[in-house]
Amino acid sequence: MKFYGYKRSDGKVGVRNHVLILPASVCASDVARMISSQVKGTVTFNNQNGCSQVPSDQQYTMDMMAGYAANPNIYATVVISLGCENCQMDLVVDEIAKRTNKPIKTLIIQEEGGTIRTVEKGIRYAMELVQEATLLQKEMFPISELIIGTECGGSDPTSGLAANPLVGELSDRIVKMGGTSILSETTEFIGAEHILAKRAKNEEIKERIYEIINRYEKSLESVGEKVRAGNPSPGNKAGGITTLEEKSLGCIHKGGTSIIQDVIDYAKPVEEKGLIIMDTPGNDPSSIAGMIAGGAQIILFTSGRGTPTGNPIAPVIKISGNRITYENMKDNIDVDASHVIYGPESLEELGEMLLKEVIDVASGKLVKAEILGFIETSVMRICNYA
Repeated sequence: MKFYGYKRSDGKVGVRNHVLILPASVCASDVARMISSQVKGTVTFNNQNGCSQVPSDQQYTMDMMAGYAANPNIYATVVISLGCENCQMDLVVDEIAKRTNKPIKTLIIQEEGGTIRTVEKGIRYAMELVQEATLLQKEMFPISELIIGTECGGSDPTSGLAANPLVGELSDRIVKMGGTSILSETTEFIGAEHILAKRAKNEEIKERIYEIINRYEKSLESVGEKVRAGNPSPGNKAGGITTLEEKSLGCIHKGGTSIIQDVIDYAKPVEEKGLIIMDTPGNDPSSIAGMIAGGAQIILFTSGRGTPTGNPIAPVIKISGNRITYENMKDNIDVDASHVIYGPESLEELGEMLLKEVIDVASGKLVKAEILGFIETSVMRICNYA
């Protein structure tokens, strides 16, 4: 099976053909928005970070920004910086250059003479790059070029019973065809880590699974908090999930049954094929951002309670195992997975149907979050602002 995509200069394959207007910090976000709003074919987001961050959190932000620019769905990037933030322009450009050789333009607001001049020049840069991008012709590529990210949020019991097993079925299919699937949300491995550890390809990967979970719990304990104080969420409990362990047992179904080939840190590049674990928080926008920064071209997001979540860089396919939620939120949910529970189709048949949907989306079909303009972005952090 194959899909139609865009070949990049760095050898990767995109399923979208955007020009990214990248704000290096919160102070450049409005200018980036103004530029993007004037140029069709560009995307941007509201970067709440980039300044007043401790080094570890600043690195998370840098990795996210570099990963967004390097994502195969991006043709080129215009970086907008205020000029005095922690994430200095040269640092951002260097991080991007480590990951990709795609075209990049830069603008520093304080050096350009203010926001109006920056917006004017930014629009011209963006127009030139969009015109270049439109010259690219789609080509046919094998599924082995795909990296999918898997996420669950607003979970209820149908997530673990229907939607997540369906995504797991798809994940196994992608892996068998030589592609890559990312399993995320470290907090929601707690209580099920021993099951994942048994699927590690070697002892080193097994130890890494335990390491990221212990590290996450200790990072919360260091500031006097416990993960169970915020997880499961009120919505999870209202939906019928009673414990974090219950939630975790449902969450890990998204990874199917494949062997775990690697465990990588938040927003770091995916370099292995097969099933990969990325160390991300349970917070949906920041977890999704990490996987997209790692190289995921498509996200599959399950939700029993329902969510409108999208992303500016990659299509987010929303899937619900709760047929009431699907009916109530048809404007936001792309796939009804309740058939896993009620039939008449088998899990294997539904997996084949979901694979076709993924191929269609990879080939250009817009998901509902894209059509409606949902672009939530958040970045993992462990400390308050400095």
